[in-house]
Amino acid sequence: MNFKIFQDKIVIDRVANELDDFVIRFCDILNKIRINYVIVSGYVSILFGRSRLSEDVDLLLEKINFDDFRKLWNSLSGGYECIQIKAPEIAYQDYLMENTAIRFCRKGQVIPNFEIKFPKDEIDLWTIEHRQLVLFNKNILYISPIELQIPFKLFLGSEKDIEDAKHLYSLLRKYLNIELLNKFINAFNMNEGFDRYLK
Repeated sequence: MNFKIFQDKIVIDRVANELDDFVIRFCDILNKIRINYVIVSGYVSILFGRSRLSEDVDLLLEKINFDDFRKLWNSLSGGYECIQIKAPEIAYQDYLMENTAIRFCRKGQVIPNFEIKFPKDEIDLWTIEHRQLVLFNKNILYISPIELQIPFKLFLGSEKDIEDAKHLYSLLRKYLNIELLNKFINAFNMNEGFDRYLK
């Protein structure tokens, strides 16, 4: 894998796998209809070359109105389907607006899928506002800032999450904004976890 980090973007070049293709095609639809989103959690470490399986990709979607959501739903309907429900009105009102995720998969394939949520707190809103542009094999993706991603994975605390945090920190530590990293280490109360797993 080759990557370069610039002030305004991250450029990644590597061989794409099936999960990568799923992510690229899905996010291309979001990019084309200009709905802001940010990929968070496990896929971020996979994007940076960590070799592990993932059944879902977590995505925060800006809090859009129902007309824009219907536009998104219709744009996805050609190749994707919502796993839980078939009506966009229910998906919007009873799920997203109630802070419950909806999942989209390729038609006829439950795995992998996108788990989509609206932002629920200030950190989620910050993540969307400060999302990082990635050019992955020249395809546009937006991901959570790494300085937030590392403490968040430590906070989640499973073996898989800790290994994700280790991978990101080991690979990217010299590029990190340490002041921002420390801000989120404190926000998630992860000073002890950082010292234990990453120092």
